[in-house]
Amino acid sequence: MTTSATEHQEAIETVRKLIKGIDTAMLTTVTSEGLVSRPMKTQEVEFDGDLWFLTMKDTSKFDELKDHPDVNVAYVGKSYVSIRGKAKLVDDRTKIKELWNVAYEKLLDTTSDDPNLVLIKVQAETAEYWETGNLIKVVKRLFAKMTGHKSDTELNRIVDL
Repeated sequence: MTTSATEHQEAIETVRKLIKGIDTAMLTTVTSEGLVSRPMKTQEVEFDGDLWFLTMKDTSKFDELKDHPDVNVAYVGKSYVSIRGKAKLVDDRTKIKELWNVAYEKLLDTTSDDPNLVLIKVQAETAEYWETGNLIKVVKRLFAKMTGHKSDTELNRIVDL
């Protein structure tokens, strides 16, 4: 399936609405023993196809991401969203300060100037979501428009980002 620019933007908008306001995401990384998931604080920036997280360089997830950039990020709120993508470690002091808030001082026990801080940028490739509540009809219409198929029996949708 080829995704047009309009369909791509609609998919991003849908995912943005579904994850907006969810404070914690579960980041799944690949280790030598298998998969590991851990909670990560969601950044207060609008989803544009990339997700941003803060971590420390002296953590196991930092080493895991250097070796295996494939990740999954799961959100649970008014809906359930699973985003698959590639993680990139970004050492950008300006971006760290832009995303920093006081919650991190307590959570990470450091300041935004700490050279041990690093960003995780997840470039989303696909999102699968299960919508509950009032948006289900909108999501079904979006899916039908994107794929040309309509299905009333499936509760979840997958979109390429």
